[in-house]
Amino acid sequence: MFEKIERVPGDAILGLIEAYNQDSNPQKVDLGVGVYRDAHGHTPIMRAVKQAEAYLLEHEQTKSYIGSHGDPRYGKVLLPLVLGADSPVLAADRASATQSPGGTGALRLAADFIKSNLPGKRIWLSDPTWPNHLGIFDAAGIEMRKYPYVSADNRLDFDAMLATLKEVPQGDVVLLHACCHNPSGFDLDREQWQQVLEVVKSRGLLPLVDFAYQGFGEGLEADAYGVRLMAENLDEVLITSSCSKNFGLYRERTGCLIVIAKNAEQMQNVRSQMAIVARENYSNPPSHGAAVVTEILESAELARVWREELTEMCDRINGLRSDLVAALEPYGLDKRFAHVAAQRGMFSYTGLSTEQVKRLRDEFSIYMVGSGRANVAGFTSENLPYVAKAIAAVVD
Repeated sequence: MFEKIERVPGDAILGLIEAYNQDSNPQKVDLGVGVYRDAHGHTPIMRAVKQAEAYLLEHEQTKSYIGSHGDPRYGKVLLPLVLGADSPVLAADRASATQSPGGTGALRLAADFIKSNLPGKRIWLSDPTWPNHLGIFDAAGIEMRKYPYVSADNRLDFDAMLATLKEVPQGDVVLLHACCHNPSGFDLDREQWQQVLEVVKSRGLLPLVDFAYQGFGEGLEADAYGVRLMAENLDEVLITSSCSKNFGLYRERTGCLIVIAKNAEQMQNVRSQMAIVARENYSNPPSHGAAVVTEILESAELARVWREELTEMCDRINGLRSDLVAALEPYGLDKRFAHVAAQRGMFSYTGLSTEQVKRLRDEFSIYMVGSGRANVAGFTSENLPYVAKAIAAVVD
């Protein structure tokens, strides 16, 4: 029965990992895979996470099921982190949290919920967007459309974005990146968020806000501005939250789908449907990562340690952006790549062409996605001069 099954190309980003691992060049640089790296090029386990895991090892009492919505304690600590400790939405019992296998799992929950409960609604994605967005919503059978986001000259094209959103049919879903836009690094400012809110409200659209990088842009509170603006000014919002980056729990698959409804009764109705969606996908979410997050956020001391380290990580990334621009200055390229310092999050649309990216890989063993998207966290003080020299060699 398997004889006619064809081989398909693997994931392009995962393919970069294999190519990088097989490269024997001692100066090779990995700017492809989206994980945080420290000054030594390692993805560390955060200090608060290690302490929380040690506590769990000693005190955890069971490995029993935690239910389709996950551990209630996890939802109780994550909701105020995302929506704010003084959120009027939480005070009105309008928000529901469903623990999920990572932010990706939360997106799939949202996709299946839309497909089964909002039939015929399309979803509008930024152009570009995280490639897996396309796969997730296609697999769920949802029709997709795009709105402009990055212009041909590698700038945020907000005017085109807003003009397209004003034409989106009433009731459709629009996916918005809360911060640290993946893959471009271009974020909306507060005034632009206000304008998007007015369009969403006037068109009767349902925002699905992908919040994968809270704390990696400007900080935990500042990064939540767009999320909280939508939540506090609209009757209905979907939010997908991930703890992969800000807690460094990549392999533990720790996320959450937050649903905001008009009132507490409608929220319970939606919550009942979400339990069915989760049950049909994976029954119960994995527990360990969420247990770690819960222990950290329930402990004033661990939360303090975590926030300090997250701030260090955020500052390191933003500093590396400026360092790259400075490293390109001797080659007269600092103005050409000035946008890198203004972007936020781990990723940058560098503006390098596919051919230039290929040359960087083939001639210098510098690996990044073909679109020119680079993981800024892959830079170090040691490799930046080498990367800058290589970029200067391949640009026109």
